[in-house]
Amino acid sequence: MEIRQLRYMLAVAEERSFSRAAEKLYIAQPHLSQYIKKLEMQIGVKLFDRSQTPLALTAAGEQFALKARQLLQ
Repeated sequence: MEIRQLRYMLAVAEERSFSRAAEKLYIAQPHLSQYIKKLEMQIGVKLFDRSQTPLALTAAGEQFALKARQLLQ
């Protein structure tokens, strides 16, 4: 797991959108999606419910976001 993945995950969580988070991070949206999918595979849980608009965090995603914020502080 990379610090960059934590920052990216939190940006998506805050923006509730991959495209808006990608703009905020100055990266391409497909790359951001790949980073998040890789992170989800590494930790073995889905962080986002992609079926909803706006994007929603799963219960595991909420917990992970809390821990990620703590780690980055």
